[in-house]
Amino acid sequence: MADDNATETADDGPRVFDSRRARRDAALRSVVLLLALLGITAALYVLVPELTDPIWLRQRLSGLGIYAPLAFVTLQTVQVILAPIPGQVLGGVGGYLFGTLAGTAYSLLGVTVGSAIVFGLARRYGRPYVERVLDPAALDRWDGFVERGGVAGLFVLFLLPTFPDDLLCLVAGLSELRLRTFLVLVVVGRAPSFLAVAYAGEEFAAGRLGTFAVMLAGLTVVSVVVLLLKDRILRQVGQGS
Repeated sequence: MADDNATETADDGPRVFDSRRARRDAALRSVVLLLALLGITAALYVLVPELTDPIWLRQRLSGLGIYAPLAFVTLQTVQVILAPIPGQVLGGVGGYLFGTLAGTAYSLLGVTVGSAIVFGLARRYGRPYVERVLDPAALDRWDGFVERGGVAGLFVLFLLPTFPDDLLCLVAGLSELRLRTFLVLVVVGRAPSFLAVAYAGEEFAAGRLGTFAVMLAGLTVVSVVVLLLKDRILRQVGQGS
């Protein structure tokens, strides 16, 4: 009986990682991404120092006028739809280029537009479309998640930066959740992480590398911990209130 209960508990709710090895691999990829970003930054300092000079960059951007933030917002929108680059990485770039407040605002605008598009596609074309975008077996684990976890459960996942925007938008689009409610969740849930990475980007631009390193290390630790506890978090928020 105990084994049966353990099995039911393990299978309750959606699961993103099916083994400890998969969770370790995901955490390792986060660390590797951090090291790669540091390596790229160091290479730019040596090879193309102009690109690491925020004053030089902002002078060039000012010549583009409204097209500079528009291009950045468009890039954030595309990353939600196609997911080529983590949104938080672009959020840090936004802080570096535009400052904390403007960078956060541009990131949230792009993510909100992209989320609305993905949500609308899932709502318009339904499960057949989502099954072409996501692995059907993985999608099965998310069936009824929003109904079980409710708005609060979905908000928790948006609050945690390691849950991909496109997956959450597709899942929400298959639910009965209203678009306006969903977009409020996106903005409020994603705001803290984008504010943090934009601040880190601005600190880097200002040459305050100590603060930047502390922020980056803290964000990395949070991301790794969330990745390792992802299944447990999903089971908890998927139980509903």
